[in-house]
Amino acid sequence: MNAFERLESDVRGYCRTYPVTFDTAKNALQWDEDGKRYIDFFAGAGVLNFGHNDEGMKKALVDYISRNGVTHSLDMATTAKRTFLERFDEIILQPRNLQYKVQFTGPTGTNCVEAGLKLARKVTGRRNVVAFTGGFHGMTLGALACTANKLFRGAAGVPLNDVTRVPFDGYMGANADSLDALRRELDDPSSGIEPPAAFIVETIQAEGGVNVASQEWLLALQELARAHGSLLIVDDIQVGCGRTGKYFSFEGTGLDPDIVCMAKGIGGFGTPMAIVLIKPEHDKWSPGEHTGTFRGQNFSFVAGTEALNYFRDDTLLSAVERKGTVIAQSLQKMAEASGGKIQVRGHGMIYGLDVGDGKTAAAIVGAAFKAGLIIASCGSGGRVLKVIPPLTIEDDVLVEGLEILGKAVAGAA
Repeated sequence: MNAFERLESDVRGYCRTYPVTFDTAKNALQWDEDGKRYIDFFAGAGVLNFGHNDEGMKKALVDYISRNGVTHSLDMATTAKRTFLERFDEIILQPRNLQYKVQFTGPTGTNCVEAGLKLARKVTGRRNVVAFTGGFHGMTLGALACTANKLFRGAAGVPLNDVTRVPFDGYMGANADSLDALRRELDDPSSGIEPPAAFIVETIQAEGGVNVASQEWLLALQELARAHGSLLIVDDIQVGCGRTGKYFSFEGTGLDPDIVCMAKGIGGFGTPMAIVLIKPEHDKWSPGEHTGTFRGQNFSFVAGTEALNYFRDDTLLSAVERKGTVIAQSLQKMAEASGGKIQVRGHGMIYGLDVGDGKTAAAIVGAAFKAGLIIASCGSGGRVLKVIPPLTIEDDVLVEGLEILGKAVAGAA
């Protein structure tokens, strides 16, 4: 029995799918302790948008540590935090004409979702929140109440209240208006349905199976929220920071969220950070009303500032669109070869290959891993293979990984 089995909790999950001990990594490659090479199509579930051990971020961190820069600061002012805020405003917010206040929360996605939900309830004076089928927003109780997955919800041990679940776009069929019933209820003063504090939505449901909401549906959702004084919260934790070919996944849709939740890739180097973007008129917190010991992650400020340099021009985002086309075309060939058994969904550099059932998906994941490719499954019953490599993956490595995946898919057909 190894140290992990002997000492670590049985709650560990990914290590059961990838039963090796990883040792080193660079950009989209990892090596285990035996020296075997793996192509990473998982990228820390979207944390490593800029790959493993980015040279610029590594140097910035080493320099910061070498000069004894502050490491932990709660919400006190530091040079590293100021630099991050100013660069984020200069590179991301101002060019997009966005006016948001930035709240640093605890360092994980669920932390910023909890803060966003709490703030929406404080601003509106309402309790209920509308979330969607297939949504994933985190594992702490407030965020978990908005999460749809039965397994995750079942581990809560307490009732998960004050959330109404509504079908996501396409859940009821391609031509069905999944918001129609709720719209009718909210418009009817005799329905007994009170307007919610907020609607929380992912424009692309990553863990839910790479379900992509249409622009028309998203705008209808925003109109519904506005009509009833509810806040619109966009959870951009996994599909933000350039993943879709835009910095924010909602860019170009006409969405104007009241609150945006971001984490994962925003820390740059894999260093943990999460933020809530808040429209100034909704920043109703009293000092210290929402806290967190690790909301002063200065290593994350340093690496995150360096990561922002990728967005000073369109070089990276243009590459994401180009590589996304390569991924889409490759997956579409796999789907065509299956005779209609496989479906492809996605946008930018997040794509899902829906193979129909979790058993088949698990077999493909196992075969791919044996051949040197790390890829995860998601969606209902784990039936969808999620392709989410680092945005910086080299072209030849991307093609090699897709070829490994194609062989694994063909072998399981």
